[in-house]
Amino acid sequence: MSKRKYTEDSYEQALIELFRDELGYEYLYGPEVERDFRQPCYTDALTPALRRINPALPQVAINEAVRQLLQASEGTLLQNNEAFMHALQDGMEVPYVDAGEERTDLVQLIDYDNPTNNTFHIANQWRVEGYDAIRCDLVVFVNGLPLVVIELKSPSEEGVTVHDAYLQMRNYQLKVPDLFTYNAFNVISDMLLTYAGTITANEERYMEWKSRDGQYEDKEHVNYDTFFHGIFPKERLLDIIRNFICFDHREGQPVKILAGYHQYFAVNHALKSTYEAVNGDGKIGVFWHTQGSGKSLSMVFLARLLGRHFRESTIVVVTDRNDLDDQLFGQFSRCADFLRQQPVQAESRDDLAGLLRDREAGGIFFTTIQKFEDQSADWSEQGHAGPFLSDRRNIIVMTDEAHRSQYGDTYYDIREEKTRKGYARLMRDALPNASFIGFTGTPVSDRDRDTKEVFGSYIDIYDMTQSVRDHATLPVYYESRAIRLKLDPKILEQLDAEFTNLDAAGTTDAQLEKTKRDLSRIEAVLGAPETIDSLVKDIYYHYTAFRQQELSGKVMIVAYNRAIAMKIYYRLLAMNPDWSNKVKVVMTGNNQDPEEWRKVIGNDAYRKQLAKDFKSENSEMKIAIVVDMWLTGFDVPSLTTMYVYKPMKGHNLMQAIARVNRVFPEKEGGLIVDYIGIAQALKRAMKEYTSRDQNQFGDPDIAKTALLKYKEKAEICADLLHGFDYSAFPTASDSKKAELIKGGVNHLCAVDETEQRKAFVKEEALLHNAVTLCRSLLTAEELQLVAYFDAVRILLLRLEVHTKGNLKAKEINENIRRLLLQSVQSEGVVELFADKDREFSLFDEAFMEEIKRMKEKNLAVEILKNLLKGVISGYKHSNVVQSAKFSEMLSISLSSYLKGMLTNEEVINELIALAQQIKQAEEQGDELGLTKEEKAFYDALSEPEMVRQAYTDDQFIALTKELTETLRQNRTIDWNKRESARAQMRTMVKRLLRKYNYPPEGQEQALQTVMEQCNQWAEQEYQQ
Repeated sequence: MSKRKYTEDSYEQALIELFRDELGYEYLYGPEVERDFRQPCYTDALTPALRRINPALPQVAINEAVRQLLQASEGTLLQNNEAFMHALQDGMEVPYVDAGEERTDLVQLIDYDNPTNNTFHIANQWRVEGYDAIRCDLVVFVNGLPLVVIELKSPSEEGVTVHDAYLQMRNYQLKVPDLFTYNAFNVISDMLLTYAGTITANEERYMEWKSRDGQYEDKEHVNYDTFFHGIFPKERLLDIIRNFICFDHREGQPVKILAGYHQYFAVNHALKSTYEAVNGDGKIGVFWHTQGSGKSLSMVFLARLLGRHFRESTIVVVTDRNDLDDQLFGQFSRCADFLRQQPVQAESRDDLAGLLRDREAGGIFFTTIQKFEDQSADWSEQGHAGPFLSDRRNIIVMTDEAHRSQYGDTYYDIREEKTRKGYARLMRDALPNASFIGFTGTPVSDRDRDTKEVFGSYIDIYDMTQSVRDHATLPVYYESRAIRLKLDPKILEQLDAEFTNLDAAGTTDAQLEKTKRDLSRIEAVLGAPETIDSLVKDIYYHYTAFRQQELSGKVMIVAYNRAIAMKIYYRLLAMNPDWSNKVKVVMTGNNQDPEEWRKVIGNDAYRKQLAKDFKSENSEMKIAIVVDMWLTGFDVPSLTTMYVYKPMKGHNLMQAIARVNRVFPEKEGGLIVDYIGIAQALKRAMKEYTSRDQNQFGDPDIAKTALLKYKEKAEICADLLHGFDYSAFPTASDSKKAELIKGGVNHLCAVDETEQRKAFVKEEALLHNAVTLCRSLLTAEELQLVAYFDAVRILLLRLEVHTKGNLKAKEINENIRRLLLQSVQSEGVVELFADKDREFSLFDEAFMEEIKRMKEKNLAVEILKNLLKGVISGYKHSNVVQSAKFSEMLSISLSSYLKGMLTNEEVINELIALAQQIKQAEEQGDELGLTKEEKAFYDALSEPEMVRQAYTDDQFIALTKELTETLRQNRTIDWNKRESARAQMRTMVKRLLRKYNYPPEGQEQALQTVMEQCNQWAEQEYQQ
């Protein structure tokens, strides 16, 4: 790749070459394809492809299929796209009449088994008309169907990023929904970053594809060619479309999901292992993908593939808790259309036995692992299933969390006080000829030999490090506050050892009695009123001071047991009676519960509503107190914090704390606040992880991670502001704070501070991110200074935004206010600009006077410069002559200013004068009776010197109006993209100039300028 800067067009051409020359796609230049622009498909390829793919069907069936595909649909975009995807993946049912007989056949839109039997095109500048007209940079067609839309942004244009490509893609979906009816997924790219996402994906869910061959990349971002070579080889693209895109029918509306690259390769590895296992020892393997990386959906994708490749197979999905069974069953049920069968939940062991007995093939059955347990001594009882359930070889068992406690060959049941068979043995006994695959979000310990005996070795490992680097999950950090409860060190030691004692196989009666005594003493200490009081007071302080302002303010409190959960709840409400809607207890009840608990706990329907409320960003419910529920398989992306008051270890601990690792806008990571001393358990749990996970997350203490990052970045920000004294900010009044914020911005806007300004914006963003995690460790003065740095950065960023020449004072003030509230809990409101509802406008005389009076002259220059850039940028499409003229004037003024030839006051006066000229230029068209378009051509024709004097005003205006109308009438769609059409337009312009005796010496210059204006006129249709 050359080091020269690429324009958007250069990048577009590079990708065309990649698709055409390296991937073997046929190339289409959109403007040269004669077609109906209201039809998104490439119809010339569609009918021949369907005829070729479906040779056994009569032509009438093919014609009817094409008609149905191309006809306008009346549903929503999402409804139409889902119906199309179903037809694309599994075939399209087409009713037709053949020789007087009514028939229905399945028409395949793609030949998945023979990729070379399909046609693949890459088209650029593909125009489509709907509510508005758009022209797509690139479109990937398979058999004439526009399955992938690719939006590019220039890798060299300053201030334009892949974010702009995302916004444009969303805008396209609104303008031309018919195009996206046929959409499999979208791609956005600025060469540096390239992401894929579906029509329902928000920007955070657009994702990179970091591998060509299944080897996970070990870097933050990858080259664009890795992305395109990873997804778009013909056979792989068809595999992704057929098996790795599904609709999740959540409440409200479906969400369309595209598998991540790690899911795609891992599931295909699992499919290969399944082929080996069903013909061998039945051990498919262990699928280890870290929590939050989409393990449940990977199971759905695998089930889809198993149903296709092992058509006679029955899938049994096993979990170890009823709530997890419900959650995973819910995930499969919401994707039932994709799976092409409805999953069934077994109600009992006998029900599971009946399901397996009644079906010789097919079916997806859900069960908890406890249903494999021996529950009756008399297996001869009529109708009761014994230890043996089925000896079929076509059963594939998919087990979630494949190595929880009591999973081995035998275990000691403390409640029953006897040794039992482990679930691994029970499953094998019940399904002796089945094949087994285990899914886990945490590693299998070397001690879990029985797990490997059942499932085999690892199929695929996707660790925390890679997941974080891929932005599939966020890192989790740790803050210890256990010392604030003043617990006896001996109690903490017993807490640390509690689960180790409980898990010990072969526990003697004496050991069991000691464990019970220890647990009673621990519970007495942890549940003591004074301890609960200290705990709740500290949680309240920590939450309201440091976490309440983070994102949507969602946090979880993990209680030691049910009784302590209720004590925490009652104490919180005693402190804050108005928090009754804000804090809720989430746990199941039993018949021994006190009467007053039942209103708090509620029933299943109530808990389901709580789950909805907690997942909603805008609901009143912010604090969930839990014991066991919601600690696994429950995702709330905005959840930032977990307060832990319960001893946990190993995979249980890692799964619990992963509740806070989900991706969410502006979320830097999850925070675990420890009141029970789980630090050692965390370190021990990490021993089974990959070496790079151990290095990356082995010690997530915020005092050693985020706090050090804060200190580093705070020092850098202070250095970048060297020369400006802001030290009074922590104790200053609100009005003085506003002055200091503007003063800091003014300092960084100085001519010789350009590089420092860019560096400050970058480094302060990193400082802000670090502080979101370690805010509780900072002093009041440090928090005030962070608030100051935040405010300076946000104002600098707002000044860089110059949309239509307006800056909104209200937006600036609100952004500053939000950042100040995050850092310091103050009721004071810092207003940088007094008239908060006002827009800064170049054409507002009062605003111009205010600019002149500003003490912060550098800031005044920056505001004027960016407002002018915004206005002049708008002129680029509407009036090229004025745009060039004003751009040159602005450039000369700024160049003189940068060279020190103009003072602040002088350049401000020049910029204000330029603003006045722009205003006068806009008013001139009205005075002449010209529209905006006519005024643009008026300026284009009058640009050559001495031309204007050759005409009277009426003659020149007549020439302008006739030229504008002639060009408008003869302008064809995409004329500026076709050489023949451009030549015709040039001929018309020349003819008209001769008609009006336009001076010959100025004709060529006028022609070039008019054609440039015409081109911008055409391009304006596609600008956002």
